[in-house]
Amino acid sequence: MSLEKQPLTLTINGKTIGPVDVPVDMPMIDFLHEHLNLTGTRFGCGQGICHACTIVENHPDGTTTESRTCVFSAHYFNNKSITTIEGQAKYDKLGKVEALTPVQQAFIDHFSFQCGYCTPGFVAGATVFLDGLKRKPVQRANLESAIEEALNDHICRCTGYVRYYEAVKEVALATPGCVID
Repeated sequence: MSLEKQPLTLTINGKTIGPVDVPVDMPMIDFLHEHLNLTGTRFGCGQGICHACTIVENHPDGTTTESRTCVFSAHYFNNKSITTIEGQAKYDKLGKVEALTPVQQAFIDHFSFQCGYCTPGFVAGATVFLDGLKRKPVQRANLESAIEEALNDHICRCTGYVRYYEAVKEVALATPGCVID
């Protein structure tokens, strides 16, 4: 890693961070883990293939996309807004979880994960997918293939994906405006 540092400012989970001097080539996952103690995002393959390190990138127009933190440097996110797995749920003033997101709750209800290593990336991917459905709904008959396409790049070595997909389908069907007949 380079010794050269540059200032970095971004919004993470609704809080402004920085400016803080960060090595220019530090991967975002290392910045999250080492500088902010946000360790929920998982380092998997280190090549951007498994998507365990996926977070939600929040755009000024209100849309979201998935971003992998193992292949992008922290500086890629300069002046951007992101949400990690720690920022998904709602917390009270003492930092205790008040409510999970519908995606998180559905994953628990369906016991979608076993070891849970890939779950933060799946939560991010499913969240972005559902956000997209709210803007551009899918026909009910095409929902399963849309889920498969959206989450296809996320790798899980334990569950075989069925429970993840069932949970996302349940949330999509229960969320007004995501699915049209």
